[in-house]
Amino acid sequence: MTSIAFTGERLLEGYTVIDFTRVLAGPYCTRLLADLGARVIKIERPGEGDEIRYTALQLDPGRSDQSSYYARLNTGKEGIAIDLSRPQARELVFDLARAADVVVENFSPGVMTRYGLDATALRAEFPELVVCSISGFGQTGPLASMQAYAHLINAISGMMDLDRGGEAQPRVSYLQAADVLAGTHAFGAICAALLRRARSGQGATLDISMLECLIAADDITYGAILNGAPVERQPRVGMMVHAFGERHIALQTAGAPHLWSRLVALVGKPESWRMIRASPRRRRGARTGVHCNRCIANGWAATAARTKLSPRCLRHACPWCPCCRPKKSSTIRNWPRVRRFRRSRIRVAATYALPPRHSSSTDSPRTRVPPHLT
Repeated sequence: MTSIAFTGERLLEGYTVIDFTRVLAGPYCTRLLADLGARVIKIERPGEGDEIRYTALQLDPGRSDQSSYYARLNTGKEGIAIDLSRPQARELVFDLARAADVVVENFSPGVMTRYGLDATALRAEFPELVVCSISGFGQTGPLASMQAYAHLINAISGMMDLDRGGEAQPRVSYLQAADVLAGTHAFGAICAALLRRARSGQGATLDISMLECLIAADDITYGAILNGAPVERQPRVGMMVHAFGERHIALQTAGAPHLWSRLVALVGKPESWRMIRASPRRRRGARTGVHCNRCIANGWAATAARTKLSPRCLRHACPWCPCCRPKKSSTIRNWPRVRRFRRSRIRVAATYALPPRHSSSTDSPRTRVPPHLT
C-alpha cells in the first residue's frame, strides 16, 4: 500500500502492534504499520470477525469471509479471536500488551473502558505503551457519543455542503475520506510516539478524530471562514472537467501562476491572458476560471476532440489527464502498486482456550479461533 513498503524496506521491523480495529479507519492505520514491517496481531470477535469480511467481492469460492475489502486492509497481519466481554479476556489482552509496543482501537468511546482495556488501564500497567484510539469525534466532548461513519462525518463537517459546487442538493461522496485520513493521521502519530519513546522511554496516549482530520484536509475554505471570509459554494476555480467527443478530460489551470498562460497558448487565445494580467491580483483567480471556461466553450473543445490532444498538451506543459473508469483503465489497474491489492491474506497467530460464553468457570474450556483466517 505504501511506496516505502513496495521497495522492501521494513522500517518498523521489531515492533509489535495489537490491533483491535475494524472496518476502515483503524485497519487502514494498522495496514500501514504492517506494510513497514511491524508485527500486527488483529483481534476479532469469535464466530463473526470484522464485518467487512462479508462484503463483495469474495476471493475464495465457497466462502463468504474473504472479501477483497477485508483482504486489502488486513494483509500482512496475524489474527486471533477473543471475546472481550468475558472476564478472562482482560488477562489475555494484558499478556499480549506485555510484549507489545502499540495498541490501536477504533471502538466507540467508552467501549474499551467498559472492558477495562482503555488507555488509562493499559498504560497504568505498561507506561511505555503507545495507545491510539480512533473515533469519529474524539474520546471526549459533546459529540463523542455520536455514531460515526465517513458519510456522516462528511455531512456534519460541512464538506458535503462545499462539494455541492453550486447545486441545490448535497450529494454523497464516493471516497470514504474521513476514514482514510484518520487512519493516516493515526499512523503518523504512532510513528512519532515511537520515535519519542526511543529517546525517553515514555509511552503515549493518542486521540484521533475523523472530524478533525477531515476538516484539517481542507486547504482553503475553513482557514478563510475562521478569519471572517464568506462561504463560496461553487466549483473550485481552475479545476475543470470538459467533454471531448465521447470522453472527458480534467484540466488544471490554477495553483501556480504559469498554468493559465500555458493554457491560453495551447488554445490560441492570447487576448485572454492579457485580460487576466490587467486584473488586480486579488481578482485574478475568479477571472481565470471564467475566462478558461469561455476559451474552451468557444469552440476549442470541439476542435481539439478531432486532434491529437496529448502531444499538444505535453508540448505546452499543460496539466491534464483523461477521466478514467476503473474497470477500463488498464494503465491504473496494471500499475505495480495497485496490482498488489489483488490478493492478500491474514495469518492465524494463535488460539486461546476460553470457556463458552454462558458456562461457569468450572466448565471445560472451548477453543476460540478466528473465523476462517487461513
